[in-house]
Amino acid sequence: MKLTPILVGAFTLALATSASAQTLTIATVNNGDMVRMQALSPAFTEETGIELNWVVLEENTLRQNVTTDIATNGGQYDIMTIGTYEAPIWAKQGWLKPLDALAADAEYDVDDILPPIREGLSFEGKLYAAPFYGESSFIMYRKDLMEKAGLEMPEAPTWEFIGEAARAMTDRSADINGICLRGKAGWGENMAFLTAMSNSFGARWFDENWVPQFNTPEWKNTLDTYLSLMADAGPSGASSNGFNENLTLFQQGKCGMWIDATVAASFVTNPEDSTVADQVGFALAPDNGLGKRGNWLWAWSLAIPNSSQNAEAAEQFINWATNKDYLALVAEQEGWANVPPGTRTSLYENAEYQAAAPFAQMTLDSINAASPAEPTVQPVPYTGVQFVAIPEFAGIATNIGQLFSAALAGQMSADDALAQAQDAATRDMTRAGYIK
Repeated sequence: MKLTPILVGAFTLALATSASAQTLTIATVNNGDMVRMQALSPAFTEETGIELNWVVLEENTLRQNVTTDIATNGGQYDIMTIGTYEAPIWAKQGWLKPLDALAADAEYDVDDILPPIREGLSFEGKLYAAPFYGESSFIMYRKDLMEKAGLEMPEAPTWEFIGEAARAMTDRSADINGICLRGKAGWGENMAFLTAMSNSFGARWFDENWVPQFNTPEWKNTLDTYLSLMADAGPSGASSNGFNENLTLFQQGKCGMWIDATVAASFVTNPEDSTVADQVGFALAPDNGLGKRGNWLWAWSLAIPNSSQNAEAAEQFINWATNKDYLALVAEQEGWANVPPGTRTSLYENAEYQAAAPFAQMTLDSINAASPAEPTVQPVPYTGVQFVAIPEFAGIATNIGQLFSAALAGQMSADDALAQAQDAATRDMTRAGYIK
């Protein structure tokens, strides 16, 4: 595999020589695609001489660690794995280095990055994080269980149909749950799912004056539907389940349906990992006929904190991990179905990928259907589909996620969780100066 150089000419050789003694510390999440990146990274070290120190963390822990480090200028990491929420906010704060060399590199081809993904990782027209994979969310389901229940999954189902199908597919005696959904507390865990779900119920986080809206019928309908569905058709201990836990359950054949990140498609259809690989179908995230589906938009991406003393070498690694050649390397090692999805237009124009990945077109359609600028049925003062793009959101949503997870665990009622969410969000938004 050819490593695309950051710069050309004599400077490139000088960089490679000077970088030979460097070590980059990379913080990343323990999702499958990142684990694969770590496994393939010796090729980068062999080619450049740059050593890599990996810090691989669970999703919530990663967010806490990198947020603390960058806000305090801690300097622990040369490369951070961050998302569509953090990139523009941290860039505005001056906490990230712009990826100017990538943007100027014709071989890297920044214009090939899918427009919704690229825009979400930019600030004032500059790219501050390079997408390792992009995603929306959709429904993954067992075709055999759907058929056994006497039902047929529509390509664009409603929440009413999902409820009916989940309950019909549930067979607790056989350890089969009709549906698996995120319940683990966290702004990027259960609140990512519930916020996207709430959009399709006509709910919103804040009205046009930044007043929280958890005391509205739309949010009550969202949470009641979620809790009822999980009580009737969800797995036990669901309040502890995030992306990776539900992935394992689905691969083990214990979920009739799973609504989650499109990136999971290659994992649930890989016969080496999934016991139900040949029975998986896909459908768009559900709606309620209000004009919004319950899908999100996200990209796990690589960025360089301003505190890094190895910025040039860090950008060289980011180039390696997010360029077209890396996709070809994964295809060669693991097959086209397993390349990181959702980042480049050229991937979705690749006939080999389309043939190997039956979920490709639906992934692309789901990404393109998400509208960060208009995420809700009613007007809102914010952007972001499954998050609100303000610095305060992570803290507020983490607290509310704990309330909703407690309701799922039976520790409080939906009404109490919503009332406490309304009070907490109102207090925090008033303190932050949004509510006058």
